[in-house]
Amino acid sequence: MLTISQLSAYAGVTVRAVRHYHHIGLMPEPARDASGYRTYGAGDVVRLIRIRTLAEAGVPLARVQELLGATPAEFGEAVAQIDAELRARIRELQEHRRRIARLADGDSLALPVEVVDYLDRLRASGASEAMVEGERDGWILMAARWPEKIPEIMADKTAQLEDPRTVRLYRLIDELVADGVAGRSLDEEKLGSVADLIADLAEQSAERGELERQSAEMSDDAFVGLIDSYAFDAHPLVERLQEMLTERGWTGWSRMERAH
Repeated sequence: MLTISQLSAYAGVTVRAVRHYHHIGLMPEPARDASGYRTYGAGDVVRLIRIRTLAEAGVPLARVQELLGATPAEFGEAVAQIDAELRARIRELQEHRRRIARLADGDSLALPVEVVDYLDRLRASGASEAMVEGERDGWILMAARWPEKIPEIMADKTAQLEDPRTVRLYRLIDELVADGVAGRSLDEEKLGSVADLIADLAEQSAERGELERQSAEMSDDAFVGLIDSYAFDAHPLVERLQEMLTERGWTGWSRMERAH
């Protein structure tokens, strides 16, 4: 007869594993002998080897008991099912690996590919990294709330980058932010130029019916307010810029509308 240490050594598992199998009911726990020790026989070694073989093959311990007592037909059906579950798990892990690889690029975190492409184009237009980061965080909010609208919105945003006025707008905002970092006072004239450009672009969008469509799509007032508050919190110049836009006949930030 074998001690638990001998049993585990012959079966190629640890003593701890044997005790765990006892605990979950996979291995019957033998009665103690006259000396107070539990002893095992050849049948226990065979059973333990079968348990180890199934576990090493990827069979969940919760299903090992089922397979140990299965008929050949039942065993084959169960193995096929477990194999399908493992293949699904492999696909899931491969998808996780693909996403982890994308996270090497910070823009890919929580953003669809359309937004990542847009941010790359924004960089290429000359926008600073600080500007890109601000845009990125705002689009994380938008993509979370309206994921189905992102492809169409990004197509519009990408087309806007072809307009020299949009590129100049971003560069002027970059200059204003840089002035603030350097401790220089807010350049009202430059900020006025930014307001003029935004109002001009808004007027053009209104003529095309784009603002009306945008207003219908972004109908969640509470969420629009959240996005606007994010912009206001990002930099103090936004509040002054909003005042200038109101003077030019426009209200709103992420959802611009004509002022009444």
